[in-house]
Amino acid sequence: MAEALRLAEKGLFTTQPNPRVGCVIVRDGEVVGTGWHEKSGGPHAEIVALREAGDRTRGAAAYVTLEPCSHHGRTPPCADALIAAGISRVIAAMQDPNTLVAGSGFARLRAAGIEVESGLMQEEAAALNCGFVSRMSRGRPWVRMKIAASLDGRTALANGRSQWITGPEARRDGHAWRARACAVLTGIGTVMNDDPQLDVREIETTRQPLKVVIDSRLQLPPTAKLLRNGRVLVATAVEDESRRSALQDKGAEVVVVPNARGKVELTDLMRELGRRELNEIHVEAGTKLNGSLLRENVVDELQLYLAPGILGDTARGMFTLPELSDLAQKRLVQFDGVQAIGGDIRILAKVINQ
Repeated sequence: MAEALRLAEKGLFTTQPNPRVGCVIVRDGEVVGTGWHEKSGGPHAEIVALREAGDRTRGAAAYVTLEPCSHHGRTPPCADALIAAGISRVIAAMQDPNTLVAGSGFARLRAAGIEVESGLMQEEAAALNCGFVSRMSRGRPWVRMKIAASLDGRTALANGRSQWITGPEARRDGHAWRARACAVLTGIGTVMNDDPQLDVREIETTRQPLKVVIDSRLQLPPTAKLLRNGRVLVATAVEDESRRSALQDKGAEVVVVPNARGKVELTDLMRELGRRELNEIHVEAGTKLNGSLLRENVVDELQLYLAPGILGDTARGMFTLPELSDLAQKRLVQFDGVQAIGGDIRILAKVINQ
């Protein structure tokens, strides 16, 4: 199963909106076929592994990181292919959270006399597909917020300058996380201050993520760098046909999702992104939007790069949040990993939403 998960990781940047899946077929203690899902519309991991195994599938066991599908989507059901190949045992890391499958793949295999087990390395499999699991179970993507800061938690000087707090290795690592996401999300403040491109440049990739800009008053200038290439979605709270047309002329799509305060309703926006089959959202924003996303409980994970420097209290922080009167009001996180990236430290932490 560990090998199947390693194979699944090969699709880290390419399988969207599908899950990342790997498969290993074993007969008489020997691996006879391996496969992984590369991209939507292409063969699933089980099919690739079965093709490699050929006539050695009879009586073999299939280790797969996700329950084999049982429905006709872009490709035929993998459960049927395993049955036809004579597989005698299927060991899956986890059940598919997609309601179109959700146990029916296992049921079909068992009905054909195949022994089925589930749960082996389930946590690792779920983590690899956190976005897919989130979209299927909650109707919204997994939201990962990336922040580069000094050791004392400052993201920019008081005058707004922030390039570069972290070193080149951390920036390259950040682009790798951009590449695995379905969309990179930022706010209009960051666009006006920094005019970012928001694309993947530091590593090779065959797919650029969607760029999402939260722009309540539709202020995004048509000259913004992020509009020069790639797909752009602008979320706003106002109906302004003139500004909308100017952005659409640049190839952007505009969606109106207002709340009662005249801002973008963040929860509704996340549901809209889920409806568009986006699994993972990579946030690179300023302190105000960071704070708003955190307050609205739509942030699932923090990805912090801490640099070996101190900027002091006058510099800008990570989140704009209301003042707390009691330590019991603090937001809690669960540390998942700490790693040195060049001269900086990367911290991954799950947000414990209330």
